[in-house]
Amino acid sequence: MFKAEKWLLVGTILSGVAIGSAHATPVDGVLVIAQAPQTEQEKEKKPPQRPGPPQQREVQPPQQQQQQQRQQREVQPPQQQQQQQRQQREVQPPQRQQQQERQQREVQPPQQQQQQQQQQQRQQREVQPPQQQQQQQQERQQREVQPPQQQQQQQRQQREVQPPQQQQQQQQQRQQREVQPPSQGAQPLPVPQQQQGQRGTGGPVIQPPRPIAPQQPVGQPAVAPSAVQLPPPPPGSQAAQVQRAFVPPPAQDNATRLDDVRGARREVREGDRLLIEEPGRVIIQQGGQTIVRHNEADRFRWQAQDVRIERRGTDTATLFDRSDGSRIYTVNDEYGRLLHRYRRMPDGREIIIIDNRYSGPPNPFGYFVDLPPPIIRIPRERYIVEDEYARPDDIYYALWAAPVDYIDRPYTLDEIRYSLPLRERMPRVDLDTVTFDTGSWEVGPDQVERLAVIADGINRAIAANPSEVFLIEGHTDAVGSDIDNLSLSDRRAESVALVLSQQFGVPPENLTTQGYGAHYLKIPTPGPERANRRVTVRRITPLLTGQNQPLPLAPQ
Repeated sequence: MFKAEKWLLVGTILSGVAIGSAHATPVDGVLVIAQAPQTEQEKEKKPPQRPGPPQQREVQPPQQQQQQQRQQREVQPPQQQQQQQRQQREVQPPQRQQQQERQQREVQPPQQQQQQQQQQQRQQREVQPPQQQQQQQQERQQREVQPPQQQQQQQRQQREVQPPQQQQQQQQQRQQREVQPPSQGAQPLPVPQQQQGQRGTGGPVIQPPRPIAPQQPVGQPAVAPSAVQLPPPPPGSQAAQVQRAFVPPPAQDNATRLDDVRGARREVREGDRLLIEEPGRVIIQQGGQTIVRHNEADRFRWQAQDVRIERRGTDTATLFDRSDGSRIYTVNDEYGRLLHRYRRMPDGREIIIIDNRYSGPPNPFGYFVDLPPPIIRIPRERYIVEDEYARPDDIYYALWAAPVDYIDRPYTLDEIRYSLPLRERMPRVDLDTVTFDTGSWEVGPDQVERLAVIADGINRAIAANPSEVFLIEGHTDAVGSDIDNLSLSDRRAESVALVLSQQFGVPPENLTTQGYGAHYLKIPTPGPERANRRVTVRRITPLLTGQNQPLPLAPQ
């Protein structure tokens, strides 16, 4: 009996082993054969178990942990890595994040650092609001596409936004720089040279210095007035009858007032024409018109070392030698009309200044051009610039500007001198600040400095284009006789031209003068009027060349 119970117990155990082996799982290398079910209280007391062997995580060294993390990053896709990094940054405190970033920067190679910086910049741009992104993109496009002219216009608009006090201060500084002359005793600047036979604008624009200080008067010319007197044509010829109206008697150098020349006047009548001759002038009256003529070569004597006259067939050439080695040529026809004026440089190059083309027989009154009045499309203060109130830039603009109306062809110097509608196509500068004593054409020492800005504008124009020509006009009020006013105004214009050449270095061959007496009053009144006693300067190069372009020289 006892043995039977013993074998029954052994069989029960063996059967339990067979059944438990089918449900057993390996845990820590030990086979669990049988386990009693746990109660609810035991489950609550027992802490939750983490997957994996806890002993190994506690024992792993830091290097092995970093190696496992790198392996995990290599295996994970980029999107999952970025998501984990964001989660870590959200959970970690700021100090720990900064410390990790510093450690990463120290460990990362330079290329990886640069890539990371670019990625951060892209992320920052993505975070910016759409309006700010759009504004930055528009600014970049404007900088890339904007032409230089539009950039300059924006800069000017920015300057206009400046406060009035700052604008006024900057304007005063510019005017001081423009008007301030250099030190006393400076010498005239040589005129830049140009290509042989070149006429009109062209070549590089040259900016000469500001107006030089007036020099001391040069005194009497070294050449006598008779040295420039054209030889008379054969007696009884047609040229002999006409030349008297074009060639005045020799000048009188010591004359400075009308009283000095009135006593030397002589009247000659030729048919319906009356010629009134006086030293250096001839006044012609015919058909209710009166004009005055003079010999422009008289002005060239004051800076010439030698003068000689050469015959060229029926023409006559007068040569003026200068101290700098240059030579001025004036060529007249048999009637005394000016044909050519040019400058020959020491190296043989020639600069044509005046090239007159005549048609038809000579007639002192045959040069009036009948044109309609010009259409003025610019402000009046820029068309007629009054020196007393104008800024230097306004004077420069008037001396360099293009014609206000279209010029259809080249005109001769006489056509320009005696045709008001033609001259009115060019802006002018009225020298209201230069005054003369009654009956005198002498420029006083206190008046010389007032011509500095005019001289600077003319010198800068000639430096840009050596063929430039400027007309200096003399005007009087209506007080006095027509003969006296014509002679006085013509001599005053010549005196201003002499001051510009002698004391400011303006080449005399680039100037021409003409007096108009009281024919063109600025203020229509028969009485004395200071505004009518004036000298006017205007550029006539476009009229001589038939061009319509301004001088390629912008005011500074």
